[in-house]
Amino acid sequence: MSPKKQTPLFKEFTKGFIVENPIFRLILGTCPTLAVTTSLKNGIGMGLAATFVLVGSNVAVSALRKVIPDKVRIPAFITIIAGFVTIVQMLMQTYLPALNAALGIYVPLITVNCIILARAEMFAQKNTVPRSLLDGLGMGFGYTAALIVFSSIREIIGNGTIYDIPVPVISENPMLIMILPPGGFFVFGILVAITQWLAERALKNEVVAPELCSTAQPGSYACMQCGGCGLGLGASLNKEINAGLKPAPTKERGDSK
Repeated sequence: MSPKKQTPLFKEFTKGFIVENPIFRLILGTCPTLAVTTSLKNGIGMGLAATFVLVGSNVAVSALRKVIPDKVRIPAFITIIAGFVTIVQMLMQTYLPALNAALGIYVPLITVNCIILARAEMFAQKNTVPRSLLDGLGMGFGYTAALIVFSSIREIIGNGTIYDIPVPVISENPMLIMILPPGGFFVFGILVAITQWLAERALKNEVVAPELCSTAQPGSYACMQCGGCGLGLGASLNKEINAGLKPAPTKERGDSK
């Protein structure tokens, strides 16, 4: 049996920007995203803090994956993540007290952020340290980039400033609703739609072999939402389910017709 093929390292790093962006593509961590993106400073601070924790926890989980018992892996992952969050919070309290106060409870809540826990569970514990490092960097930078775009739009329109610098014309009549929850959901929906469109275009002409898919098992919910393999594993199942039909059973090689 031939060994399982792996995704190229460059794609391992870049997938977090568009195709598997944790905020706008996978729709993870929505609560802290909406809460901290009222200003660009908060968005950058939260993104970099989460990236540090994501990279550190990915590397630690991957390095310890063979010694962590399967039955206690989730508590072990949370303990590892909490250790890196503690480091981040102590550094922010010492060197960036104003930013730490602005982010508030959302810094310690990085411990249970579903993005970080999901990467530890779905990727880091199954891959080598170098790949887990690249995955953490890619997902972290993708998360930070999403927060920067999101918070910039909300701050410019809602406050009339960008990084606390007044924007001509807009600063005279800002739309305050954009820094409130309704405005956040409005911008979030638009950015999700744009990202989904860009991801579909990126996957349209790219055929990914099933063994290279990093989402989930063929036929699962994540597979149906992806449909990027080009071989019908996700897209065709999704169409059949939407039409109220049961997916056709897969014939085993050698079955009689």
